[in-house]
Amino acid sequence: MRLLERMRKEWFMIGIVLAIAGAKLEPSVGVKGGPLKPEITVSYIAVATIFFNSGLSLKTEELTSALVHIKLHLFIQIFTLAFFPATIWLFLQLLSITPINEWLLKGLQTVGCMPPPVSSAVILTKAVGGNEAAAIFNSAFGSFLGIIITPLLLLLFLGSSSSVPFTSIFSQLFMTVVVPLIIGQIVRRYIKDWLERKKPPFGAISSSVLLMIIYTTFCDTFSNPNIDLDKFSLILILFIIFSIQLSFMVLTFLFSTRNNSGFTPADTVAIIFCSTHKSLTLGIPMLKIVFAGHEHLSLISVPLLIYHPVQILLGSVLVPTIKSWMVSRQKLRLPSNSINSLVLIAAFILFILSNSERHVVLSCRE
Repeated sequence: MRLLERMRKEWFMIGIVLAIAGAKLEPSVGVKGGPLKPEITVSYIAVATIFFNSGLSLKTEELTSALVHIKLHLFIQIFTLAFFPATIWLFLQLLSITPINEWLLKGLQTVGCMPPPVSSAVILTKAVGGNEAAAIFNSAFGSFLGIIITPLLLLLFLGSSSSVPFTSIFSQLFMTVVVPLIIGQIVRRYIKDWLERKKPPFGAISSSVLLMIIYTTFCDTFSNPNIDLDKFSLILILFIIFSIQLSFMVLTFLFSTRNNSGFTPADTVAIIFCSTHKSLTLGIPMLKIVFAGHEHLSLISVPLLIYHPVQILLGSVLVPTIKSWMVSRQKLRLPSNSINSLVLIAAFILFILSNSERHVVLSCRE
């Protein structure tokens, strides 16, 4: 029974594995021109469905409730959409001399360009007891910014697919992302009470559609005999992603707890999660549009597919440690200083390495 319960909670992760396995077994079903017609059903209908669903589920009032904390919002958005991708780019200049698959490295850059997720950062912030309103605002506002900024960052750092010109990319983004999102918000105004009453499973709907996008993406890969992914590169990418997430969590903690930062412990919690998490739900459809027709699209997508579960698992494991720090700071009203920073950094590392205690892993979904 416990296994079945865990499988129900982790159905999306299991779905990703099954989607990739299904694509490997029968790639002809989901390739361009195949029975599923992904050039229509995925490129337009599936992507538009995800963003209409996002517009329908997003509470506009939550965007305005936390609007006044400008400094906090600027910190998170600049870190997420400027510092993060720029730092990854510099890091990749060093990794380019290694034997790691070049398309996986390009995929790491796409991770850096992604906006924050709509829900996982909010769920973890709430679990710790941090500034939930700020997390809601920055996750939602970052997603809106990402519609414009993320494609620009992708084109800046990686360039577009040779088969899809710049103007076509943004016209498709407008029709399949911006328009459905706006329509979703408009529809929400008229059925708001019904939505509050019934609480439709928005996350499950978007995740189900996302599995179809992932399946067809890997169908293209497995139907191409020239693509080969070595296990060495995959293992290294997994280690690098884990290291990047932990390093950036520590970095955002140091920045937000320095003297005269003006941030409360609850603000710091929101900053840690919102600044370091990246959206899979928005990211995969965007990659599908920007790199349409690219033969290495699925390899570029792999780091983002890895980053998503890692951010959830790592964040969930660290919830008790961060919560303990926040509660102690609020009770004792300790000033922010480098000693406290070093204590939490040490706690992060020791908590991860120690297996003496088990904590319940939160079930977070985008």
